Amino acid sequence: MRLPQISPDQPVLIAGPTASGKSALALEIAQNQGGVIINADASQVYNCWNLITARPSIAEEEKAEHALYGHLPYDAAYSAGHWLREVKPLLSGPHRPILVGGTGLYYTALTVGMAEIPLTPPAIRTTADDLATEDMMAVLDSETKARIDVKNRARVQRAWEVQQATGKPLSAWQDDTPPPLLPVESCAALVFDVDKKWLESRIRRRFDQMIDQGALDEARAMQDRYDPNLPSCRAIGVPELMGHLNGDLTLEQAREKASVATRQFAKRQRTWFRSKMQDWTAYSPSE
Repeated sequence: MRLPQISPDQPVLIAGPTASGKSALALEIAQNQGGVIINADASQVYNCWNLITARPSIAEEEKAEHALYGHLPYDAAYSAGHWLREVKPLLSGPHRPILVGGTGLYYTALTVGMAEIPLTPPAIRTTADDLATEDMMAVLDSETKARIDVKNRARVQRAWEVQQATGKPLSAWQDDTPPPLLPVESCAALVFDVDKKWLESRIRRRFDQMIDQGALDEARAMQDRYDPNLPSCRAIGVPELMGHLNGDLTLEQAREKASVATRQFAKRQRTWFRSKMQDWTAYSPSE
């Protein structure tokens, strides 16, 4: 791929749908210009998944400094707020930050700002885990529902928890937001613009590669700790491989279900990027 024109002193943000080649671009920039590669993907923070979440390999991590990858146990509570607090000291570190990932909410928190919402009490979170998404949606205000991805249970649950814990809707907290840590205009902000068919082909190939490289063994090692309510266990590919290991799905069925789920997730990501990242620079890896 052709490297975009970026100043070696400029912070870099790289967003894009899953399997589009973001990490490869980040590594190439780091090797050519220097910098620390910082994870901006919600699934790659957990230490239980390497292959399944397509975290950088050991060989790739040896080529450039990486941060916030696989540093949390499988059952750790984590949110955009946690991520923002961990990113903050890295932005003023000795190396130029190169942030890469597909979690749009992380980038919004970083470049637009994020409300300082109190932590959710464990009892409220436990209650939320047992509620249907539709029941939580029913009590959210219209403004909050307009701002979140209502098809993403984690986002709906977060909004419900905030409202229950604070007595104030998430939208009201968002309206009282401090200045951003890293405004877009101070960065080289790149968002991948890729062909749909090209991406779907890569998604299928990547899942097959994960299986060949040992993703089933990775899932098997977590089988006795698997909890579908945990954010770490909602990573695409995990429920499908667990279904296969439990005898509910053939491997081919698991492959197809994971591919469909990944394509649907990529579609939601592209919708988010088009809506929230209009001032970012579109980048095509085929250029």
